[in-house]
Amino acid sequence: MMGPAAGSSATTLSRYENQKRRDWNTFGQYLRNHRPPLSLGLCSGAHVLEFLRYLDQFGKTKVHTQLCPFFGHPNPPSPCPCPLRQAWGSLDALIGRLRAAYEENGGKPEANPFAARAVRLYLREVRDSQSKARGISYEKKKRKRPPPQPSSLPPPDRGI
Repeated sequence: MMGPAAGSSATTLSRYENQKRRDWNTFGQYLRNHRPPLSLGLCSGAHVLEFLRYLDQFGKTKVHTQLCPFFGHPNPPSPCPCPLRQAWGSLDALIGRLRAAYEENGGKPEANPFAARAVRLYLREVRDSQSKARGISYEKKKRKRPPPQPSSLPPPDRGI
């Protein structure tokens, strides 16, 4: 059996479930390669932060430093040497998937390192610093209600 998706075959897993499994495997690989190797039971919020900082090297989001002339500009006119980082939204989604995977793989909710206060604070700090660097203030999006679906009835006759 495949663990958290017992009863499902690999071909019927949703995109989210597949991504969650890949993220969980990546984190497991990170723990095995850690020096010294770490067991999941000894993993803390500090280790999760270390993992998130490690992932920055694979990021694709340009984050301007405060010394950069393009700091605070959403669309810089030319390239600059500022670092590429993981985007806040990507990190936030990753932590959500790993938080769920931890509990699905037998971890106790009260010991979930992905739910640690330090991780939440780090994500907030990344969100705020990236929004300032791009000159775009972050505002929580309100859920949009889907527009009413048109019925299959013909439009009403307006007498024209």
